[in-house]
Amino acid sequence: MQRLVFILPIIAFAGLAAFLGFGLTQDPKALPSQLIDRPLPEFVLPGIAAEAGGGPQELQGFASASFRDEPRLLNIWASWCAACPQEHPVLERIAAEGFPVYGIAWKDKPGDSRTWLARYGNPYAGVAADEQGRTAIDLGVTGVPETFIIDKKGRVRFKQIGPISPEVWEGQIRPLMQQLRAEA
Repeated sequence: MQRLVFILPIIAFAGLAAFLGFGLTQDPKALPSQLIDRPLPEFVLPGIAAEAGGGPQELQGFASASFRDEPRLLNIWASWCAACPQEHPVLERIAAEGFPVYGIAWKDKPGDSRTWLARYGNPYAGVAADEQGRTAIDLGVTGVPETFIIDKKGRVRFKQIGPISPEVWEGQIRPLMQQLRAEA
């Protein structure tokens, strides 16, 4: 009985060490999305409204139903996002290569979104406003930027958390987009 008193803490420590050791081997950025291989949640979002008094034109909004017939990227961004300017040149490159990119301005004021796009450029085929963040909740967004790859049938096929780097574009996302384009 006394031996058991000495052995139990050792067994408990070994079990805890194994559990924590396994956790350290996992990629902390890999947050699995419940949406992978599922339809994009239904939404209809307005564009970023034009300013009153003859300001810039309204940027066109879109709906989840727009994500059919060809693969598209859906980028969640905000003017207050520190990493979004880092990712932006890659989004412009993606759009220039002929892959449609759509943007959702998350929890952002329309005026701030317009100013940001005027400063950095607009790579988006459509820019929608999600001021209250409800659509982002349905998408499982945890922060900005996040990007989803949507296939021809409107299903989520990939989720990128954080900015898209040139390496991620070339090594992961572009090959997936090309594969999705080739699928019948």
